[in-house]
Amino acid sequence: MKKFILIAAALLPLAALAQDGAYTVQGKVGSYNAPAKMYLLYQDKGKVVTDSVTLTNGQFQFKGNTGNPNSAYLILSRKGDGARYKDYKSIYLEVGTINVNSADSLSKAIVDGPKTNQDNIKYGALIKPIDAEQDVFDAKEKAETNEQKSSEAFQRTMNQAQKAIDTKEINANKNFAKENPDSYISLTALEMLAAYGADYADIDPLYEGLSTQIKQSDAGKEFGGRLPKLKAVAIGAMAPLFTEADTAGNMVSLESFRGKYVLVDFWASWCGPCRRENPKVVAAYNKYKGKNFTILGVSLDQPTGKKKWLDAIHKDKLTWTQVSDLQFWKSKEADLYVVRGIPQNFLIGPDGKIIAKGLHGFDLEDKLAEIFGKPDKTAGGSK
Repeated sequence: MKKFILIAAALLPLAALAQDGAYTVQGKVGSYNAPAKMYLLYQDKGKVVTDSVTLTNGQFQFKGNTGNPNSAYLILSRKGDGARYKDYKSIYLEVGTINVNSADSLSKAIVDGPKTNQDNIKYGALIKPIDAEQDVFDAKEKAETNEQKSSEAFQRTMNQAQKAIDTKEINANKNFAKENPDSYISLTALEMLAAYGADYADIDPLYEGLSTQIKQSDAGKEFGGRLPKLKAVAIGAMAPLFTEADTAGNMVSLESFRGKYVLVDFWASWCGPCRRENPKVVAAYNKYKGKNFTILGVSLDQPTGKKKWLDAIHKDKLTWTQVSDLQFWKSKEADLYVVRGIPQNFLIGPDGKIIAKGLHGFDLEDKLAEIFGKPDKTAGGSK
């Protein structure tokens, strides 16, 4: 999944801190001294908070107050300049003491703490072999020649292998949430399912199975509040309508596509997985654009990113209609369709109902072939 979907990390469950109890995060990583610093990042009432301490012989300590467990990151900066490094560790701020220790790198640190941190370790152990399988897959694909990669047979084989890994991760998240109803980490598992496009029918029973304490937490309430929106974009539901500006500033309505099969395709110029996916979308469009099928692209580009958006459209040969409010993850359309990771798409039928979602790789082309039949090669897919 990580190969295809880019998730907004800020969208994962981060509870608003309440002053209910004290936490201590402490430990030792190597034997670093100044200027090396340890940073603690978390979210409080919608704002990202950053705290830091200078390491003394690798030792550090943070103290504060928290209510519900709150997702946080420790980041080791060897130069103490606050730059983003790969050496980080995910923890949960919760009442009590969280110990983090490693002989060298922070990423390899052992975390010992109260229940939520223990659950986080259990979740990480569940996902780790799947991540390792993904790494092997990525290395194998990277090692192949360009000629091999251009073969459709090879691409389809790799696509099936990727889907098998995806299925394992989906099932792992489902099982964790089902088997750990009293764990805040189950909300993370549900967020991952939502980010990767799981349907309301899969997510709602898992959420309802969580304990009252978890559902009544800040993060639990926030997730539960999104369920009606998720239901509104479930397969079989009438697709929510919207009107947005195209590249020239003209307003385009989704309703104007009624009577056609239309793919609402969420992407962004800055999204690597989206750009890698675009050739498949272009191929499907060129094969079926003459068969009552079209695409409406919705970009999550940033307020200052219009030129990059336009350049990407041109470079990737995206010849269908494109719209965007250029509001990044605050996109009105992304919020309406509960898009938590991109690329993501929704296939809407002529009657306005959603008939499929998350069609990546060859899935889009195969779904269109199921609807229209395979195109006549001599017609170029445009008759």
